[in-house]
Amino acid sequence: MGVIETTKKRVKALETAVELPLELPVGKILDGDCVEAMRSIPTASIDLVFADPPYNLQLGGDLNRPDGSHVDAVTDEWDRFDSFATYDEFTRAWLTEAKRILKPDGALWVIGSYHNIFRVGAILQDLGFWILNDIVWRKSNPMPNFRGTRFTNAHETLIWASQGEKAKYHFNYRAMKTLNDELQMRSDWVLPICNGSERLKEGGTKVHPTQKPESLLYRVLLATTERGDVVLDPFFGTGTTGAVAKRLGREWIGCEREGVYRNAALKRIDKELSLDESALTTMQSARTAPKVAFGALVENGYLKPGTEVFDKKRRWIATVRADGSLAYGKQTGSIHGLGKDLQGAPSCNGWSFWHYEDGDDVKPIDAARQLYLLAVED
Repeated sequence: MGVIETTKKRVKALETAVELPLELPVGKILDGDCVEAMRSIPTASIDLVFADPPYNLQLGGDLNRPDGSHVDAVTDEWDRFDSFATYDEFTRAWLTEAKRILKPDGALWVIGSYHNIFRVGAILQDLGFWILNDIVWRKSNPMPNFRGTRFTNAHETLIWASQGEKAKYHFNYRAMKTLNDELQMRSDWVLPICNGSERLKEGGTKVHPTQKPESLLYRVLLATTERGDVVLDPFFGTGTTGAVAKRLGREWIGCEREGVYRNAALKRIDKELSLDESALTTMQSARTAPKVAFGALVENGYLKPGTEVFDKKRRWIATVRADGSLAYGKQTGSIHGLGKDLQGAPSCNGWSFWHYEDGDDVKPIDAARQLYLLAVED
């Protein structure tokens, strides 16, 4: 019997197994090996799995910057595998569990680099997952190639997959269009790497070397889950998935074997505040296309959902929502569309029309856009 047929039989047996008499451990981080931890999760109980597995960088030694400083994570023990075959076996094991615990309309996201994403993609297809998109996360501020021997690695790849070719799945198309200033969201996402105040540090040292930016998880969860959905991250790290899930009103479960990461994640998530229901409501709207989408400011925290914005004379006070739309009473729209409708005007430049309070100052939302542009350029 071939490898694919054997794997399919094992997956089928797991799918038809009796559901474990356990409640979901939502809001908890499961200790130990992720495969064993996932085996404690009932079958068909999870809405989304987001996985950031070890990349298996396969480097022969340390990597140093031109100033002699060491580049983190390239030789960490959790990223070491004896061979490609060992890595493939590990990948097949956790993906098999992911397929078992996902609901029939559940979905999988997995992120990786050129070192591992092609192997992961082939294995998940062998297991019956159906690839819906591959997303290129293009880093606006990537780490340079210090040795000058190759192109700078400026992107990572995410695979979004459903349970099978005919399986249903969730996609909040209109929310994504609104987040992108009413243009269809493309499969290339330009987002900065994790830095600044978002980066977790202890004693001036990074807690986790490969911490993902919250804006990336924000977009994934807003696009493919609903309020109350359960999201499981088998490689939880310092809890980016949990923090964003809590903010967006999703339930979360993590798997993480490293105690220092678990402790950092719990502290981080405990500080996170959930958005209220009105801010979490998403919508769709009409059409404009400035260089920077207003949704980019929202998902990067420059103007958080729930923030009140207003025209200069404060005739209208609207609330920013999670997908970058605004709500004024029962009226909703984009920064441009709602401003146009409220004024009864043929058009509106929302960037200059809407203002927000920044301490004692009142600024147009374009000021937040300029801050975002400066950060991206850096």
